[in-house]
Formats: sequence, C-alpha cells, structure tokens
Amino acid sequence: MSKLRVLLAAALFFGAAAAVPLAAEPGADPAAETNLSLLLDAIRSNRKALVAVNLNLSSDEAARFWPIYDRYQKEISATGDRLAALIQDYTASYRDLSNEKAMKLMEEYLAIEADRLKVRREYLPQFAKVLPGRTVARLYQIENKLDAVTRYDLAAAIPVVDEPGAAAKK
Repeated sequence: MSKLRVLLAAALFFGAAAAVPLAAEPGADPAAETNLSLLLDAIRSNRKALVAVNLNLSSDEAARFWPIYDRYQKEISATGDRLAALIQDYTASYRDLSNEKAMKLMEEYLAIEADRLKVRREYLPQFAKVLPGRTVARLYQIENKLDAVTRYDLAAAIPVVDEPGAAAKK
C-alpha cells in the first residue's frame, strides 16, 4: 500500500506542476513554453520510474517489457503533446471563443482521445505477450491513476467557457 501512496503523491506533485504552465494567460513569455516542455519531460521520466517501482518485474520480465513500454510512451506522449497544444490554443482564445472555434476545438479533443484509446488498445496484446494478465491490469491501473491526477489538476486550472452574454453581465 505504501508504494501506491508514493505513486499518488508523485503524480499529484508532477500533475500540479504541469497544470500551471498549461493554463497560463495569453501573452506569456516564450520561457513558459520552454518550462512546459521541461516539465512534460520530467513527468514522462518520473512516470517510468513510478511504473517500475509499482510493477515489481523480474529481470526477465523487465528485459522484455521496457522496450515495449518505451515505444508505448512515445506514442501516448504524442497524444499528450497534441492535448497540451490544444489546451494552449483554448486558453489563448476562451474569452472570445466563437461557436465555430469551440466546435473545432471539441472535434480535435475527441480525436485526441480516440487516438489515445487506440494506442492503449494496440499495446494491450503486446504487454500481454511479455507479462502475466494481472501485471498488465496493474500497469493499466497505474497509468489510469497517473492520468487521473494529471487531468484533475488540468481541470482545476483550465477556465470554463463563459455562457453567452456572461461578459455583458459582468
């Protein structure tokens, strides 16, 4: 149980750290983008360490698992990068978001989510070839927990679109 606590604490820390730059106000300096890139890299490398600590793989399992996991992370990270770009686009324009732009952003968000799910589905049988089913389930649970913490922090930091006419009421 203590490993799970370490996992969640680390996920909270890195999720919160990533959420702040993503929701930065428009007009932020270019250093904010560099900081975001560095934070995303830190999250990805720490994610691997958290998975390693919580899977308890034998040396044989690890030798077969990590190359697959590295490919998986590269593909899943690409969807995360697309999501980060989408969030930056949204936060730059949410105050005067047109209906057309809102729909375009939603279509892109759903496409990103579909691609993310596709990657997860594609890698399930690959993981199952090198790990027992219970370990694969544990891996996906760990990934889900890390994603949930990050998404929770993002949800808290990303502003909601104002209702039509809300600006006039203020």
